[in-house]
Amino acid sequence: MPPKILAFAGSTRSLSYNKMLAENAAEIAREQGARVNLIDLRDYPLPLYDGDLEESHGIPENGLEIRRMMCDSHGFLVISPEYNSSISAVLKNTIDWVSRPRPDEPPLVAFKGKTAALLATSPGWAGGMRGLVTVRYILGNIGMHVIPEQLALGKAGQLFGNNRELIDESARQGVSRVVKQLIEITEKLNSPAS
Repeated sequence: MPPKILAFAGSTRSLSYNKMLAENAAEIAREQGARVNLIDLRDYPLPLYDGDLEESHGIPENGLEIRRMMCDSHGFLVISPEYNSSISAVLKNTIDWVSRPRPDEPPLVAFKGKTAALLATSPGWAGGMRGLVTVRYILGNIGMHVIPEQLALGKAGQLFGNNRELIDESARQGVSRVVKQLIEITEKLNSPAS
């Protein structure tokens, strides 16, 4: 059975290059045989994590919905913009809400033992690479298997066509390599023999 991959960008901006990269990476993953659910975090707004808010109102419905989708997936395709050399607030806040414990579930149930592949792009030369260090650190510490290969694409303005398609062949091949590794490792970790 092909693995189920949840794909999302850590950006809410409509014209985000990282959203464009997420769309293209999701399509490449589908072409490689994965079952992909591409979501937009803008469709699941969450308040900033606040322990008092959680205590008085519980986890917001959008946080529970993202948790359900994560629990239903074998792995994640995370496309993360770099904000001030680190992770975006919307991505960190999503992780914080989804990671909150519930009495009827094991700790970190949406993350533990699952795979994640990391991609980024930006108009600058480094492509968001510094932010991926933080994303890798966070996901590893909450029990995910973050695959070794990742990709940060610089000069984002030159990579995409008028229809948001990835037109740079070298970039497309790089994304394809990362996606292939994600699918292969996810399949191995979820095979009946493992």
